[in-house]
Amino acid sequence: MIRETIRGSMPALVTPFKDGQVDVDTLKKLVDWHIEQGSHGLVPVGTTGESPTLSHEEHDLVVATVVRQAAGRVPVIAGAGSNNTIETVRLVKAAKAAGADAALVVTPYYNKPTQRGLIAHYTAAAECGLPIIIYNIPGRSIVDMSPETMGTLAKLPMIAGVKDSTGDVSRVSKQRITCGTDFIQMSGEDAQALGFHAMGGHGCISVTANVAPKLCAEFQDAMKAGDYKTALTYQDRLMPLHEAIFIEPGVCGAKYGMSQLGLCTDEVRSPLVGLTDATKSAIRAGMVHAGLLN
Repeated sequence: MIRETIRGSMPALVTPFKDGQVDVDTLKKLVDWHIEQGSHGLVPVGTTGESPTLSHEEHDLVVATVVRQAAGRVPVIAGAGSNNTIETVRLVKAAKAAGADAALVVTPYYNKPTQRGLIAHYTAAAECGLPIIIYNIPGRSIVDMSPETMGTLAKLPMIAGVKDSTGDVSRVSKQRITCGTDFIQMSGEDAQALGFHAMGGHGCISVTANVAPKLCAEFQDAMKAGDYKTALTYQDRLMPLHEAIFIEPGVCGAKYGMSQLGLCTDEVRSPLVGLTDATKSAIRAGMVHAGLLN
């Protein structure tokens, strides 16, 4: 059951580039590395995967590559969102055809649908027959799905959970009431993952886990075991890195941190650009604090 496997630390995977093109060979190596490091699942082509600047063909290629390379070792939640319901349905169907375990569907951005519009959008996505994780991120999409609307959608068998990027940990309790306690709730905010889990969440779809997958996985394992004292030590180690990665857009910070570990280049697609020297210094300092660099 998908509700029992989507848990813990799941990196919101970067899409590696080389000379402007998707670097498939490096992507495969990253999948293996994340699994070896203990990541509990993988989430390609979300915000951190630079989905806004990927063509449809590239989007499908990344999903298919990650699913094939993961080979069932961990669940794969494929980014499949758009502000166009027809396009969302196409992306969900493609994710299903590729063998993804679930689809991450963002609340439609820019066109600002009503709550009734959100219900129609997600109902259409759910009818594709692949479990759907709602991606509620009002800071980027402007629209905020209410706990009541989420509760209505949670009654659909294929609406399995939420990646909550509202920044409001009280949403976990509110959504436990409206959606039920078996509804998957994944934090979309690395810095709040400790509080999110304590409130009843199930894990984190993490940007920082691109750079520190082992630490992020061990952090989630400690909380699952109820050992919040140990989890707090991980939180203290990781917090400077969380903050540094998001001084500028998170994917830029994550790719730079990964480049310092020799995992991939820090190349991003315009309109994103490389980091300032000050931000690079902050990320390196965060990595030293976490024990990732000397």
